[in-house]
Amino acid sequence: MLKKLNIRKHISANSRYAALLLLFFLLSYIIPLGSRDLIAPDETRYAVIPYEMINSGNWTVPYFNGLRYFEKPVMGYWIQAYSLLMFGNNNFAVRFPSALAALLSAVLICVLVRRVFRCKNDDDGTEDGWVFPSVMAAFIFLSCFEVFAIGNIAVLDGLFSFFTTASVSAFYFASEERPGSAREKCILLLAGILSGFAFMTKGFSAFMIPVLSITAFLMWQHRYSDIIRMGWLPLASAIIVVLPWAAAIHSREPDYWNFFFWNEHIRRFMANNAQHKESFWFFFAAAPALFFPWTFLVPATVSGIKNSLYISEKQKNLLKLCICWLVFPFLFFSFSSGKLLTYVLPCFAPFAVLMSIGITHALREKRSIKALQAGIAFSTSLLSVLLIAFLYIQLLGPKTARPYADCLKPAMISAGILFSISCCILSYKNTDAKNKIIFYSIAPLLFFFLAHYAIPESVTGESSPYALMRQYKNDIKGYSVVISDEDSTGAVCWYLKTDNAYIIGDPGEFSYGLKYNDAKNRLLDQYSAAALIASNKGRTLMVTKNWNAKRLRNKLPNPFFQRSGSGSGFTISIY
Repeated sequence: MLKKLNIRKHISANSRYAALLLLFFLLSYIIPLGSRDLIAPDETRYAVIPYEMINSGNWTVPYFNGLRYFEKPVMGYWIQAYSLLMFGNNNFAVRFPSALAALLSAVLICVLVRRVFRCKNDDDGTEDGWVFPSVMAAFIFLSCFEVFAIGNIAVLDGLFSFFTTASVSAFYFASEERPGSAREKCILLLAGILSGFAFMTKGFSAFMIPVLSITAFLMWQHRYSDIIRMGWLPLASAIIVVLPWAAAIHSREPDYWNFFFWNEHIRRFMANNAQHKESFWFFFAAAPALFFPWTFLVPATVSGIKNSLYISEKQKNLLKLCICWLVFPFLFFSFSSGKLLTYVLPCFAPFAVLMSIGITHALREKRSIKALQAGIAFSTSLLSVLLIAFLYIQLLGPKTARPYADCLKPAMISAGILFSISCCILSYKNTDAKNKIIFYSIAPLLFFFLAHYAIPESVTGESSPYALMRQYKNDIKGYSVVISDEDSTGAVCWYLKTDNAYIIGDPGEFSYGLKYNDAKNRLLDQYSAAALIASNKGRTLMVTKNWNAKRLRNKLPNPFFQRSGSGSGFTISIY
């Protein structure tokens, strides 16, 4: 009877953890998805390309504004297109794949941690504690600032990270099977398929991340022969997955692979003139903010692993894999010339696993608990300083420095930070180990939820022309000639549902597509723009950044309607 009661107690606690995790995900990632306008040019790009795929029926060659766009393969566009078909042409549908990828990655992390913590409790025969470490790992992952940020915007990095996470996880599961068994081969086959999906989402780095992580892991285990023995099947299955589309796009666009390989990989990662060029230390400097709020619990994690006497062989193997999986891809991206903060997203899954295992063991060691308490106290102090600084700037700072003009949004930000501080204090004071971590895990919840609704108007006005276009929607309807600059094109195409906007000024990311003979007339300088406007009087709409509108003011005919947003926002002109 007592045994049955203990089992029911475990099930009840496990259900609460799972429900709390689901609530965290819904409030932070799902409910607010459609509340914000798409950010130009990044989010609008990943809305327009899938939309054009659906409209044209061409699911092989990516087009953006009717121009060839070869910066990425098609898998991410396919997934986003299916989201549009399922939910409609709205902001929620555009962002949903990123949120779903975050959830699926969290589930995989749960499975990884659960696998190494499943052990029988000698007292009651139940599985002791496997749910808490696994849920903790998912909480750590979903509450990291970068994971939250990318999971709420329409980019391909979340999908890519999920596929690489799934591929490395599958290979780990295969490495735990009997060598040469049918089960091992099936899982290796799955790992290759997932790598193929990752490649079709973002390219050759899909192979680099698993190869670096898994090769280092097998070498650490002195399994040198397994590098070749276990490597050929995933490679072969990945090639089989990629080959049909690779051949199809080559037959239709023979220059695709030349541009995609040299421009998007060699030049971006190694050239002196690489896009987004940063120093080697860029990711190291950004890491404390990206991994926040768990950054300050890293010393306790290291102490918990170092001082623990209870780490099983399975946990040691997973720890080795995750160290390799975190360190080597992080260094690879650090050595590359071009850098964006989104590139290191695949490192967050192993980070969450390492943290969950380390904290689980830290809660058993007095020295490690002291380090844990110190990390929580530091987080509480830092958040308090941030709250005071925010309130001082907003209430007492110069008007030009105040981020908000109203009272509601500052109150929302303050409430979010205050909730985080309160949870950290409760975490610090709580003597129950599980409650301590749960309180710390949910600390960012209210801030994550409210952040969607509290973005300053100055930021939204500068990152998207939608508010301006909605304000004057009756004035901009029905114009057959549309002109935009590079930053505005995606937003114009998405809002007006057009794929033939002319581009004025620097073509930027449209440079390659505009080189084709069937698209050369789509790029305008001031003279060709003036001629186009003159021949289409009363039928021309132009949307540009404010600085571009000022530059062109005396070089184009006078518009009979013009409205501008504030700061470095956007300008609507009608000729």
